[in-house]
Amino acid sequence: MHKRILILISTIALATGVSAQVGAIDLNRSHPEHEDDYEHEHEQGREKKQKYTCPMHPEVVTDHPGKCPKCGMTLVPLKQESRPSTSNEADMHHHDHDMMNHEAHRAAASHGMEQQEMQMSMQSSVNIADPMSRESSGTAWVPDSTPMYGKMFMFGDDMLMLHGAIFPRYTNVSTRRGDDRIDAPNWFMAMFSHPLGDSTQFGSRLMMSLDPLTEEGRGYPLLFQTGESWNGEALHDRQHPHDLFDELSFSLSQEFEHDLSAYIYFGYPGEPALGPPAFMHRPSAMDDPDAPIGHHWQDSTHITFGVATLGAQWRNVKLEGSIFTGREPDEDRYDFDRPRFDSYSGRLSWNPTQNLALQVSYGYIKSPEELHPETKIHRTTASAIYNLPLGHDTNWSNSFVWGQNNATEEGKTQSFLIESNYQRGRNTVYFRWERVQKSGHELVLKPFDESEIFPVSAYSLGYVRDLSHGKGIDIGLGTQFTINNRPDTLDRYYGDDLGYAFQFFLRIRPSLHTHGEHAHTEHVAGMQK
Repeated sequence: MHKRILILISTIALATGVSAQVGAIDLNRSHPEHEDDYEHEHEQGREKKQKYTCPMHPEVVTDHPGKCPKCGMTLVPLKQESRPSTSNEADMHHHDHDMMNHEAHRAAASHGMEQQEMQMSMQSSVNIADPMSRESSGTAWVPDSTPMYGKMFMFGDDMLMLHGAIFPRYTNVSTRRGDDRIDAPNWFMAMFSHPLGDSTQFGSRLMMSLDPLTEEGRGYPLLFQTGESWNGEALHDRQHPHDLFDELSFSLSQEFEHDLSAYIYFGYPGEPALGPPAFMHRPSAMDDPDAPIGHHWQDSTHITFGVATLGAQWRNVKLEGSIFTGREPDEDRYDFDRPRFDSYSGRLSWNPTQNLALQVSYGYIKSPEELHPETKIHRTTASAIYNLPLGHDTNWSNSFVWGQNNATEEGKTQSFLIESNYQRGRNTVYFRWERVQKSGHELVLKPFDESEIFPVSAYSLGYVRDLSHGKGIDIGLGTQFTINNRPDTLDRYYGDDLGYAFQFFLRIRPSLHTHGEHAHTEHVAGMQK
């Protein structure tokens, strides 16, 4: 009778597909009369049925060695822990499904050897000692638990990962300085790594943008945005287009001991060790088509034509320094600008937990603006990025960024940013709040207002619904609404009406790549199914 009840419970649980079906079985129920027989059968089954899995795609499980049909990697033995079997386990071993449920439950608690092998196989292209999930723009860090949207290819021991996003949209910005247009901000990136031994790795990255075609020279309308120029005039209330080549970098990393590693990084263009990860690479900003209006206080050096960085890492703490070109990219978005190596920066990064990434940095930037070569900026930044996986295909990411520019003739100005992105399955809701102190010179005001400092703010709320999800390419339909706040003294330039903007867009990017904790969760779910 007990056996029939147990079989009935297992059948109902499997039919309904409840992810927690393992917990539905009473592990305290005892059947001593069958314990010896089933334990003997279980041990024989374990000896005869060695399973193999892919370190990159743990949902692939076979009963023979070979190559992964998805990525071509060599399959590894599926590790199984040995411990005394309980009487309840003996009952569970009546059926293969029940045995798989039990193994999945134990793997979820201990993470198992499969997880360790998976992490070892997915190193950052910049530093062999880092997990790939920690890698972001340049040499910056995001939390280890960050979801990664991309497509991976393995060529023997070599790894190629492709990322990117494009936002075809209609955007409308109010006030006298606003505009409306159809455009498509975009970026594409390839990351490659090649091991040179057990503890040495060569890495390279290529990042490109078709902004010069989709945004043209003036860029897209964005109230209170400043920086760079077009046709010899400073841009204002518009986001400048990115260059065709945003990063072409090479790195060499060495792991000396389990807790100690170092690397060198060279980019032309590239990103120095200054500021948080660039906005399009932050998990809290990945669904927002717009750049932050504090971009040139926080992460504007992410495209620099000439960067050399040396970094040393102990456990989860990293210290790095860069020399780089201070001049921002010129108006010709298709060329490679002259490297100068006239600026420098330093950054301290710390990932105290899987879900948290902290950094502080300082940099001296010589002559960043082509129209005002006499300007020099001392930039200081600090940021905290907190990412929280909330289950299968559910994630919540938050960022706080502070940046300060101490510029020639303008003195110190501050910027603050808070971002949040909550994604659950096909649905994503995101938010961004910013407050930035900008001079009349930055905003391109009349001469009598150029020396004044004006605090401006932006509040954005957006929603994306994926029309295609988890099938290689995610295509989401989204909308965003922004309210801009400014002091009354700017009304003579912007008008008396409330500043606002709205847009409708498609967000097209690769689907979620399973790795780290996310791969393990999918592995457990696959075993349960």
